[in-house]
Amino acid sequence: MIVKQYIKDFEKLGFGMFVHFGIYSVLGKGEWAKKLLSISDEEYYKLCDEFRPAPDWAERLAAEAERAGCGYITLTARHHDGYSLYDTCGLNPLDAPHTCGRDLVREFVDACRRHGILPFFYHTLLDWHEESYRTDFKAYLKYLRKSVELLCTNYGKIGGLWFDGMWDRLDEDWEEDELYGCIRKHQPEAMIINNTGLEALGQLGHIELDSVTFERGNPQPLNMEGAPKYVASEMCQVFADHWGYAEQDLNFKSPADMIRDLVLCRRCGSNLLMNVGLRGDGTLREMDAAVYHLIGQWISINGEAVYEPRPCGIKVENKEDDFLLKKDNTYYLFCDHLPMAADPNVARVQEAEYRDIFRMDQKIKRITWLDNGDKVDFEQNNGKVTVKTVPYTYGRQLVVRVAKIETE
Repeated sequence: MIVKQYIKDFEKLGFGMFVHFGIYSVLGKGEWAKKLLSISDEEYYKLCDEFRPAPDWAERLAAEAERAGCGYITLTARHHDGYSLYDTCGLNPLDAPHTCGRDLVREFVDACRRHGILPFFYHTLLDWHEESYRTDFKAYLKYLRKSVELLCTNYGKIGGLWFDGMWDRLDEDWEEDELYGCIRKHQPEAMIINNTGLEALGQLGHIELDSVTFERGNPQPLNMEGAPKYVASEMCQVFADHWGYAEQDLNFKSPADMIRDLVLCRRCGSNLLMNVGLRGDGTLREMDAAVYHLIGQWISINGEAVYEPRPCGIKVENKEDDFLLKKDNTYYLFCDHLPMAADPNVARVQEAEYRDIFRMDQKIKRITWLDNGDKVDFEQNNGKVTVKTVPYTYGRQLVVRVAKIETE
């Protein structure tokens, strides 16, 4: 099996920010508005005249991602409507330099580098605007490759490219060898990801692909037995229902659910790519920023258990939602559904014996909670380990509590 270091490095990033941003952001009805609301080309592309992101949009975005503990940002350099945030160098006038006089991908990349964030580019494979997509598919594929080549050559080293839309024409030959070969020529260590969509979660594809995807779906551990190449996995998730900014989408998931999504991903060795849809001026919706802040608060406490530890195969025998990750001789026990300790007149706390049971051959030296450093009581007899997973002290409820297990 081929194992490439840049794929292993990608897995250590752990948590990324997905950003949907384009002229649809001005409309505020989601990134598929043109198609699903049957908006004419004449009406829809007038949005170019209103698309004027704030001068500091990219700086604010990268700073927010850094505070939240994100290792990378995946930006929609071009979405299905065919509008490009980057300079297409004459391939198509429907780009940010032609319509608002700025290369927004350049601004994004520069801001990411100032904040230690790895820039990734989402790029659509289907295109509602480019006529050759409908009339001359071979010509369209050349146009697509030239577009991707610009992203690979004009913005320095990038983290990777994230494709979407091949599911639109499943019976076509997308000439993947040529597309991925172009990327490898200019960016040999860029992650290449091609979203399999909602119907093929975790499905392996072309040999050059470096990660499978789980769109809005629970990630599963990958079985690499017999595979020619080691690949990573990533779940992309959305706060509400739309990927692009939708002003009247109020169906937000709770911050606790988002923290659990991150934990679930790491349990399976997957990254979490958590989406935000920027408004037309490039700012985050207040709710998006608040949820990112809370996730970042959790990561600031538990970060050492998030990025580098990997699944270890040890099963918690009595708790379905609890699990362990491992880095070197240190293990991390993730404990869900622990209540806070409180007076019964303040909160309803079910009386129970809180403990996790699993088997481990290595001798344990100590166990401590990451959130406060307190020692955790445990017993270890003939390989059976029982950990007393006590509730949170009053004043703290972190959704998922993590204990650090140090072994000899």
